[in-house]
Amino acid sequence: MAGHSHWAGIKHKKGRQDKERSKIFSKLSREITVAAKLGDRDPNINPRLRAAIQAAKQANMPKDNISRAINKSEINLEKNYENLRYEGFGPFNVAFIIETLTDNKNRSASSIRTILNKNGGRLGETGSTAHLFNVCGIIQIEKNKISEEKIFEIAINYGAKDCFLNVGFHEIICKKEDFYKIKNQLEKKFDEFIYSGIEWRPIIYLDLSKEKRDKILEIIENLGELEDVQNIFTNANLESLEQ
Repeated sequence: MAGHSHWAGIKHKKGRQDKERSKIFSKLSREITVAAKLGDRDPNINPRLRAAIQAAKQANMPKDNISRAINKSEINLEKNYENLRYEGFGPFNVAFIIETLTDNKNRSASSIRTILNKNGGRLGETGSTAHLFNVCGIIQIEKNKISEEKIFEIAINYGAKDCFLNVGFHEIICKKEDFYKIKNQLEKKFDEFIYSGIEWRPIIYLDLSKEKRDKILEIIENLGELEDVQNIFTNANLESLEQ
């Protein structure tokens, strides 16, 4: 029985991992398809598509999946997706910004509202939480690829707001409107990034107890299960206070 239980546990864990992987690929594919549909199918002249493909590669998405997603941009011509942002609150006065890519905004709003309401939160009006965040471009480059002094000099010369050295990587922060311009310049010097994207960064992080933090993580996981949801940002400090 012990062996059987062990195998069942492994199978369950693998099944969950496969499900998570499939869900991530589905969201990435949708972004690639929409980016190709709204712009050129050549990533060299379509910065949004290039960013989407890079994100897919960082998630180890197979090349065939990426190609299929690009090709779908010419097939699903009748389906129109919108980038919509929802703002709301969870329990403990935690703020959320939820970005979606959806073909049905009523479905998206209803699904997000249900999850927040069930967990002691609420969906807010546009602007209800945005003022608690700064929207900015983020580019992360491996620490061993360039010195701190050199990357800082390059980042500032290209128009970035700031550059920090974190554990294992440099992080460049820029204005949202400068993101693709700066990223394009950095791509000439670096063959790949650890990560790049546009994020909502909290102006002030809210510290929570472990129990409260676990509750917020559960809400984020439930929101992430929704097909339309692409990104979730919160002002809750989700780093372990014990570390």
